Amino acid sequence: MSELQAATKNKSVLKLPALYPAQSEAIECPERFSIIEASTKSGKTLGCLIWLTGQAWEHGAEGRVFWWVAPVFQQAKIAFRRMVLGLAEAKMPDGSPTTGYASANQGSLTISFRNGARIEFKSADTPDRLYGEDVYAAVIDEASRMREEAWTAVRSTLTATRGPVRIIGNVKGRKNWAYRLARRAELGEPDWKYSKLDAYDAVEGGVLESEEIESAKNMLPINVFKELYMAEASDDSGSPFGSNAINNCIGPMSNKPPYVWGWDLAKSVDYTVGIALDENGEVCRFERFQRDWEYTTDTVARLIGDDTALVDASGVGDPIVEKLQKANPNTEGFKFTAGSKQQLMEGLVMAIQSQEIRYPDNEIRVELDAFEYTYSRTGVRYSAPEGMHDDCVCALALAWKAYKNIPVGFGLW
Repeated sequence: MSELQAATKNKSVLKLPALYPAQSEAIECPERFSIIEASTKSGKTLGCLIWLTGQAWEHGAEGRVFWWVAPVFQQAKIAFRRMVLGLAEAKMPDGSPTTGYASANQGSLTISFRNGARIEFKSADTPDRLYGEDVYAAVIDEASRMREEAWTAVRSTLTATRGPVRIIGNVKGRKNWAYRLARRAELGEPDWKYSKLDAYDAVEGGVLESEEIESAKNMLPINVFKELYMAEASDDSGSPFGSNAINNCIGPMSNKPPYVWGWDLAKSVDYTVGIALDENGEVCRFERFQRDWEYTTDTVARLIGDDTALVDASGVGDPIVEKLQKANPNTEGFKFTAGSKQQLMEGLVMAIQSQEIRYPDNEIRVELDAFEYTYSRTGVRYSAPEGMHDDCVCALALAWKAYKNIPVGFGLW
């Protein structure tokens, strides 16, 4: 075993710059996958250069490859130059330079370490060229400006090694795979970490000056400022609610008793979600789980008690609603069809845009932000983006319909 191979069992042998707290929490987290929506110049690139250097230094061995993937060659070259400069400034524990422990090849954009590890800086402009390698850790830079096929290819290279990945970039609208993936991570996808680094995090971390942020705010269009400096996506997805309207309805969870319940039922792929509104139309209970039908039926029955409830009766939900009705005659079923879902969602749209309803800043807000509508020959189609859930949106819409149509027992559904 070489001197460096022995030394690199402990990452602390290389004195790399410390990350500021929010930056460290986002990048140096224990989760295998981390996606970071970040302000421009918030330190996301530098932080991930440091992280990838540490990965190669600590986990490197002969033939092990680590990747930095940027949308185009020029951006990959910029990151390469920054890592070369950073390594030139890095120190060993005794204060001596790292000269001799790493070498750079500008022609191939690679940095080779004496422990056998190699960091390669790649362009994603031709995703098919990214397949085939076994990669031990990767950074995907400027993800919102990169084709989804590139992410698919990079993900495949991490399969055999179970290598970690950090996905970073500015926010650029909502019609991209990075935005959708961030929402899944924010909802608690297993082994995923979601983080946001806005300009004020960077100010607190000593990376940016507050005066510069205020100057940009005064000079730039508000939607541009929000994307570049606050990591807030512009409203370009066809959202039926509108991001401002969604945010205007956010509030603390009410501690009042339930007035009505809305339940969207599922077993394994989606979630069973129950949302209760109090007498003022504010969310006061929130339940979200994945269990078998017996547990689901018993749990829903116990939670609604004798309260008014509107429950998803589509497919397997129909017999569950029948069982619930035997215990509580104030329970009604709602069958989802293209037409009924359109009417249901339009009622929720009106409630949110008029601020008649309030909900906490949790999975409910995340799903509302991502929810979409599209026009077709047969009408308007409301749904979550591919790979995401709309269970919270449906449960909230059911609860609102129940709230607006009490008493339940008059066949309003």
